[in-house]
Amino acid sequence: MFLERLVPADGALPGELLTELTALYASNHAFHSLSGEFPDPDDIRPEQVATALADDLAHPDAEVLLARSEGRLVGIAITLAHHPDPADPDPWIGLLMVDATLHGRGHGRQFATLVEDGFRKAGRTAVRLAVLENNPKALAFWTSLGYEVIAHRPDRDLGRPCAVLRKELNHPPA
Repeated sequence: MFLERLVPADGALPGELLTELTALYASNHAFHSLSGEFPDPDDIRPEQVATALADDLAHPDAEVLLARSEGRLVGIAITLAHHPDPADPDPWIGLLMVDATLHGRGHGRQFATLVEDGFRKAGRTAVRLAVLENNPKALAFWTSLGYEVIAHRPDRDLGRPCAVLRKELNHPPA
């Protein structure tokens, strides 16, 4: 698996990539039913995905990473180098989503490790994320990777109840 940074060309996503991303988002019907981020999780459209990603990319500290394996788009991650709360020193994983047809094959674990490695290389010592309280599968996934629940609070955008998790990023010996 390798990661590539999403960089729109002239402010837009190439059509083929947008098609891949829409299929990835649409495959995760269960998550989108829980999150409420799309009006109809059974009918996620390219223009909705493009708008959501444009909103994410508009944030100056955001980075969108695409994971590919054997030439196939297997996942997307959206990270924040700095949380909007100045009291929060850690970077955040805002989203890490793997194609639902590939769940259970280790792609999510590998993808999360690569994202964490990027933060380590940047000298970061920990990372945070939020999991919707109504998503026990996601909570089980992240805690299996060593993340610990440190708080419960609504998310900043939609006010949904979330568990905030944090993981110390141990640096390998030099």
